[in-house]
Amino acid sequence: MKKIFVTSQYPGESVKRLSEKYDVEVFPKTTLPTREELLENARGSIALITTVSDLVDKEVIDLCPDLKIVSNSGVGYENVDIPYATKKGIFVTNTPNVLTETTADLAWALMFSVARRILEADAYVREGKFTCWHPSLLLGMDVHQKTLGIYGMGRIGAAVARRAKGFGMRVIYQNRGRNQIAENETGAEFVDFETLLEESDFIVITAPLTQETRGRFGSGEFQKMKSTSIIVNVGRGPIIKESELAASLKEGAIWGAGLDVFENEPQVNEELVELKNTVLLPHIGSASIETRERMIDMAVQSVELALSGDAPEYLVNPEVLDSKNN
Repeated sequence: MKKIFVTSQYPGESVKRLSEKYDVEVFPKTTLPTREELLENARGSIALITTVSDLVDKEVIDLCPDLKIVSNSGVGYENVDIPYATKKGIFVTNTPNVLTETTADLAWALMFSVARRILEADAYVREGKFTCWHPSLLLGMDVHQKTLGIYGMGRIGAAVARRAKGFGMRVIYQNRGRNQIAENETGAEFVDFETLLEESDFIVITAPLTQETRGRFGSGEFQKMKSTSIIVNVGRGPIIKESELAASLKEGAIWGAGLDVFENEPQVNEELVELKNTVLLPHIGSASIETRERMIDMAVQSVELALSGDAPEYLVNPEVLDSKNN
């Protein structure tokens, strides 16, 4: 039977559908495959179901001469050599939309956790320090009626903005261009980057990683933000220069940070780990049971379509269709 390699274990029954026609190998560990393990297990596959952490480059692709599709379970696909896959006539797909609301939920969880010092308060109780109530105990920042700045007004950014209505917040955003639909839906105001920095009480990063966004937030930007402001990143880690963020937090240039993604993931800047005014999560933006089941179902559907000779719905390299039609 022809082989399909799935680099991670997922909840739900979707992957089992593929086992009826193909030899499906699911990486058995609770960690992602190392480079050596990926090369060994991917060899000879006709389809790969991967995550954004699995580097599918020329070396991997050349080990799979009959490869039809790389189906990334997630929105990002920068882990795949798109030009080379397209040249070889290989479909590359992702799973957009499905994780939008779940990731927006997490952005708000980070906002509240940092602003209200939730982790500090939890540790305070567990360590037996809570002996009496006091009016100055673990004072945090209000969220309601503040200014929420969003960097990247795509689907996730718009979902974050929608939630701000219930908290009476002013919403401003910066994007490559205006998102009129999001503005009409949420009342968000399009502003320049300097205004975003200077007027936001919270900045939530939901932008993708591009040449323009890489390293966009560093010490210079943090100095322009309010000393009471909080930055949250549920987009891509390298958008923030972590060492400069740590220094700015220590200096009090900004009040706190909540990160679900990291510059050199899975490595985390040690200085950030040591700070109390940070909340650091292991990239769990889409980590709800329901969302992960939908993600893998979409990834499996793409594989099913590709292997049956049809074009998958969520192609990120539609140019491959031209080469197949010629």
